[in-house]
Amino acid sequence: MPPSERVAIYGGTFDPIHRGHVEALDAVFDRMEWSRVVLMPASTQPFKLGARTSSPFDRHAMAVLATHDDPRFEVSKLELERSGVSYTVDTLESLRASRPDSALDWVVGDDNLALLPQWKSLDRILELANFVVLAREGLRVLPPELEARASTPEGRGLAGSIVFAENPRIEVSATDIRRRVATGEHFEDFVDRRVAEYISRNRLYVTEDES
Repeated sequence: MPPSERVAIYGGTFDPIHRGHVEALDAVFDRMEWSRVVLMPASTQPFKLGARTSSPFDRHAMAVLATHDDPRFEVSKLELERSGVSYTVDTLESLRASRPDSALDWVVGDDNLALLPQWKSLDRILELANFVVLAREGLRVLPPELEARASTPEGRGLAGSIVFAENPRIEVSATDIRRRVATGEHFEDFVDRRVAEYISRNRLYVTEDES
């Protein structure tokens, strides 16, 4: 039986959310046949333990501001309300329970590919969802143990496949945006206008330590 809908879930710190996040998703939305994209701000990412981030409220608010006029996007508080370390497998278990008839595509950047074998319960993740890989650094090499899971968008099923998206790369990173704000450089072109206003109004990143 075909899925009732295909939902993309894009997890990340989003500190701040920027054009590279939103425009990449927009560019592949139709090809991937998504019905919606769920942005999933993380409480604490497993590979960024100890990293300083803006408050969950600020990161969630910026994601909402960046996408609020696009009905294809929604912003979830699931991981923020759960708090603690945000493991993808736990999030997908919750989403599968609430969306039993949906196909779930977990979106990652290609800079995450080498780390996939280290993800908690990766086998279970692949029972629950597919991976869709966005181009960030131009990396298209899967770890050897995952090569057999490579698929086209049309060939993936409910779960278990890894698909490389053909999105344009935008040279922007949250780290660089935070640095620009902290040093008084222009940053407004890299984020949505409403996000830029929020950052300035709330004086986010003005004491960012890049040492």
